[in-house]
Amino acid sequence: MRPVLADLEALARQAGQILRAGLGQRNSIYHKGVIDLVTDVDRRSEAFLLGEIQRRFSGHRVVAEESGGLAGEDCCLWYIDPLDGTVNYAHGVPIFSVSLAYAEGGQVRLGVVYDPVQDECFSAALGEGAWLNGLPLQVSPAQELDQSLLVTGFPYDIRTHPENNLNHYAHFALISQGVRRLGSAALDLCYVAAGRFDGFWEIRLSPWDVAAGALIASQAGARVTDIRGQPDYLKPPISILAANAAIHAQMLVELKKNL
Repeated sequence: MRPVLADLEALARQAGQILRAGLGQRNSIYHKGVIDLVTDVDRRSEAFLLGEIQRRFSGHRVVAEESGGLAGEDCCLWYIDPLDGTVNYAHGVPIFSVSLAYAEGGQVRLGVVYDPVQDECFSAALGEGAWLNGLPLQVSPAQELDQSLLVTGFPYDIRTHPENNLNHYAHFALISQGVRRLGSAALDLCYVAAGRFDGFWEIRLSPWDVAAGALIASQAGARVTDIRGQPDYLKPPISILAANAAIHAQMLVELKKNL
């Protein structure tokens, strides 16, 4: 059995309610790294999603952030992030999301990112378009990088790894209208899809961070590649660049100066 977009939307909304109910509560927090956190709410959300996928789509393979996922057939592959923005969540900052993507034949075909605080459900189906709560999405029409608002993120080992994105951040901060950091790569991509940001880049990611959001951005008119301009942004080492065609081209030139 293959899922349809409504299946992903329903799962994301239900997982989002788990997150919403736990926001501001006393949650157990564990450290996967110095600044890489996981909460018991992450685990509850993921357990719900894995259980529902296993029950309704038996035999599908799942790649998930916390548990590693479920074994299954590669032809039917899910990428799930039960709580994208855990550090925000742990501090009570209401910027986080649930991210679900479904792929067949090595290509992501369905994607949903749900923000339970704003009740914003971003979704896309390959070749059909992208939507926010059912309304069509379209990327920004911006044409000049120096008048563009950008967004990025940083890897969890920023303190120790030389490839920490600080060089790119400093460069873009000087040649754009501004650079923001929300703390959820999935929402960053959806905000590009909605035209709220003009461009997004990030390095050293995991597939569940971007699989759904990248599809949503591309179906809203963004060009989505890795930071070297290659189309297979899910091929390790994962990096991503998403913007309309004009801004993507300008950002790519600037990124290559600092590679």
